[in-house]
Amino acid sequence: MPPPDTLGLVLAGGLARRMGGEDKARIRVGGATILDRVIARLRPQCSRLILSVNTDFARFADTGLTVVADSVPDHAGPLAGILAGLDWAADHAPQIAWVVSAPSDCPFLPRDLVARLHQARIAAGATLSCARSGEWRHPVVALWPVALREDLRRALTAEGLRKVDQLTARYRLGIAEWPAAPVDPFFNVNTPAEAAEADRMAALHPEI
Repeated sequence: MPPPDTLGLVLAGGLARRMGGEDKARIRVGGATILDRVIARLRPQCSRLILSVNTDFARFADTGLTVVADSVPDHAGPLAGILAGLDWAADHAPQIAWVVSAPSDCPFLPRDLVARLHQARIAAGATLSCARSGEWRHPVVALWPVALREDLRRALTAEGLRKVDQLTARYRLGIAEWPAAPVDPFFNVNTPAEAAEADRMAALHPEI
């Protein structure tokens, strides 16, 4: 059975401090930008796809995707972007009850990400689910019910919560697991050295 309609949310709001301010999403890995690779992986799995951005929205105009801005000020982190995505779904796609989030700096996302996150949620009888590869959990690569948005808003604005795993710890959480070898599907690029390593891995494992 196919998963329910799911909105894809690409989180592209990071400040890229470890890249010297360079736009991580535009770094090329295996001949394509990381953002193009993320979009290509998520688009077939999702009913719609949007971008969460907290500054300089015009730089993403070439993607053709809807860009949503944080409603929580001062670069409140990925939870603010996730809230923006949940709010957008509620306002513009009310028939969609689920949002899958993924960062814009992961060039090797799985082709079955959405289906397996839903499977993990159902198997655990969970409110939401996230990905894990090897021993590492990836709380930002997650499946969120749109119905959670007011809880998330209160956590951000009234409690000042900023860490994704602190929020998800409040709910039953399903875990979808992938092997970390030969390439970790959630390898993320934060430094020039990691960008070079991602390009090397793409050349060695073109199947990914």
